[in-house]
Amino acid sequence: MKFLLPLLTALLLSTSSAYAVCDIYAADSVVTDSIKKSTKAKNDTTGRKSSKSEYAKLMEKEVSHTDGLFTVRHIEEKYYFEVPDTLLGRLLLAVTRFTGVPQGFSKFAGEEITHCAVYFEQRDKTLLLRQYVLSTFADKDDNISRTLERATIDPIVQSFKVIGSNPTTKAQLIEVTQLFNQDNHLTSLPSASKTQLKLGGLAGNRTYIDTIKVFPTNIEIATTRTYSTSSGTYAASQTGSATVGFNTSIVLLPREPMRRRLWDSRVGYFTNTLRHFSDNQRKARHEQFISRYRLVPRDKKAYRAGRLSEPEKPIVYYIDPATPAKWIPYLKQGIEDWNKAFEAAGFKNAIIARDWPKNRPDMSLDDARFSVLRYLPSETENAYGPRIVDPRSGEIIEAHICWYHNVQNLLTKWYMVQCGPLDKRAQQMDFPDALMGQLIRFVSSHEVGHTLGLRHNMGASWATPVEKLRDKQWVEANGHTVSIMDYARFNYVAQPEDRIGERGLFPRIGEYDLWAIKWGYQWRPEFDDEFEEKEALMTETTAALRQNPRLWFGGEGRGDDPRSQSEDLGDNSVKASRYGLKNLKRVVAALPQWTAQADGQTEDLQTMYKAATDQYTRYIGHVLRNIGGKYQNNLPNLPAQQNVPADRQREALQFMAEEVFRLPRWLYPDTIVERLAIDVLSDQTSRQETHITRMLAPTLLANLSDQSATDAKAYSIEAYLEGLAKAVFSTTDASDRTAAAARRNLQRTYVQHLHKLLIPATDKSTSPTDGRIRKSDAAIWLTAHLDTVEQHCNSLKEKAQSTIDRLHYADLLQQIDNIRKKLKGE
Repeated sequence: MKFLLPLLTALLLSTSSAYAVCDIYAADSVVTDSIKKSTKAKNDTTGRKSSKSEYAKLMEKEVSHTDGLFTVRHIEEKYYFEVPDTLLGRLLLAVTRFTGVPQGFSKFAGEEITHCAVYFEQRDKTLLLRQYVLSTFADKDDNISRTLERATIDPIVQSFKVIGSNPTTKAQLIEVTQLFNQDNHLTSLPSASKTQLKLGGLAGNRTYIDTIKVFPTNIEIATTRTYSTSSGTYAASQTGSATVGFNTSIVLLPREPMRRRLWDSRVGYFTNTLRHFSDNQRKARHEQFISRYRLVPRDKKAYRAGRLSEPEKPIVYYIDPATPAKWIPYLKQGIEDWNKAFEAAGFKNAIIARDWPKNRPDMSLDDARFSVLRYLPSETENAYGPRIVDPRSGEIIEAHICWYHNVQNLLTKWYMVQCGPLDKRAQQMDFPDALMGQLIRFVSSHEVGHTLGLRHNMGASWATPVEKLRDKQWVEANGHTVSIMDYARFNYVAQPEDRIGERGLFPRIGEYDLWAIKWGYQWRPEFDDEFEEKEALMTETTAALRQNPRLWFGGEGRGDDPRSQSEDLGDNSVKASRYGLKNLKRVVAALPQWTAQADGQTEDLQTMYKAATDQYTRYIGHVLRNIGGKYQNNLPNLPAQQNVPADRQREALQFMAEEVFRLPRWLYPDTIVERLAIDVLSDQTSRQETHITRMLAPTLLANLSDQSATDAKAYSIEAYLEGLAKAVFSTTDASDRTAAAARRNLQRTYVQHLHKLLIPATDKSTSPTDGRIRKSDAAIWLTAHLDTVEQHCNSLKEKAQSTIDRLHYADLLQQIDNIRKKLKGE
């Protein structure tokens, strides 16, 4: 799924268990909203005016103030904070979000702009605002800590002249207007984001501080900002400007951070980096600590005895009131489904989904104390679940899941093309609400998993044997993947005759998820520090993986391991893709009926046919990852790397010969081709060019060359090239003119790629031969491979029955001769 995340990778921030989010508003006497006016200073007893401080002079003016985390004063269009000495050095989390955007803007109200941790520091009669960026630590009692302190100075991002002190509280008064109505790195758009959003300079005369609301542990600042813009995509840009709304939420972080949990790379968590120096080391220690909420059992005695305990402070997610009412129950179910995993960690009722409260003006969706699922009016087919953590500890402060409206369209496409033959409810464009609700529930669970700290585990689906995916009893009991954090959408391997129900088709929180949450969230007070805890947890993890390899964390699916891929299923992607194609052929044949619209409209047919062809391409991609691939292992008693078995790679090549190089006529039924005006030859040629490019990629060829040079059992590059040429240079039924033309284009593309690989480009820096191919035996094998291709062309030329075929092979033979001449320097 594209639950990306993606604009958003940075240090994240956390909250304290020292206060209860739901209770801090109870004392209305603490949160003062009334406006108080200062009285003028009186003359002294001698009748002369006393010498007034600058602070006192300001207080003589029309002043409104609100008490809370800071006392905030509003005096003649300027804003002031009174900063008590108790908050000097205390870490504050600042999170800025959009609250309003122009039409056509690429971001939406509720999406994050920036976040950081800051603190005030005294310097003579100035308060400095520093940004906390520290990631290097030393024990306070170690000598090295003295040098380290001077080598890790946090940057000063703003300075404030101290105007004076409150005579009663001694809090220091500073003006903060410019902090919130001008661009800076703390409360406004970073320069890179402004460029991306096509925003120019800030128009100061059209930028305002709207409100500043003050609470005991946080301050909420709403601003309106106007930027110049030349973008033609914004409705408001006709005036050359774009006005946006911001909210900056400043929250006090706990005085004592939560204990870090140091990461074990065999468990998939988001992390922050830590470098630890000590007098007793021979070298610095590099660690990563995970992102997680702070969970402490309320009944510690029961917890230690192995009984479930509620946490002192549960994890609460609120649902945006802008969410369509009929989907709210399913979104809440997706959130609370994680309670099963938290029970594995010893907690009950650890995570709660709530409706956004009505009539609570003291609560804001943008307040960084609250985790919220935001529903956004976007046509983007996506959702994402970031988290913001305390940079000292990884404790998650809040998470705003962003849910785009058109996620439903994405779910419709996925489910119809993968499971349409298996579920009659999916054989129409408008799914029943009960079906769409369950689809929404699974996406909700996936995104919540990210906000709990879990990364994708693209290797999770590998833990299920392909044939088990067709076993009704087994798959309905166990699910088709061990993790909701995989992109294992639906069970497309199941066949109609298997009669598998919803529980065997949908992803759900699985075995890996229970184990990962237990690993990250179990309460372990018996250890003196995080380093002792890490050693114990690593021993436990090794034992767990040795006992149950299904708990394997396969990473994000970006490497050469075909077991760890996005959107795949089972322990054999070739076999799984063949089953998937069986269903996809049924889908394509039925699309005209399933997508029928009145008056001959074809919008739905176009949408779903595109989804079907995308799924076909996806199956091919799953298969191709096997060729030249390596298994990356972090399980006990296995080598770190293993070549994909030769038999599996040959199986993948055979799949390509049968399902790709032959014209897939099933993909182009007349009922669709005629209605959508599809150019079959152009479409097939483009598809084949894409896959030949991948199959002759320099990296793939070099991988095969290197593997066969060191492993006698490896799939050799020689065998691969021979098999590939045999698949490409096979005959096609001459009566099928389109298929014959597509085959000629395929063969022509193949020879052209050999030319590119063997003959250096004019700019040698961009030539593949100057890369891994030239540093391996691949170039030698490619040169020898010309003989094989030449033999195929000569044989086919002799058998050719049409003039175009004879001319075609004569042309290919001439191209091969030209390659040889260039290799000889002629």
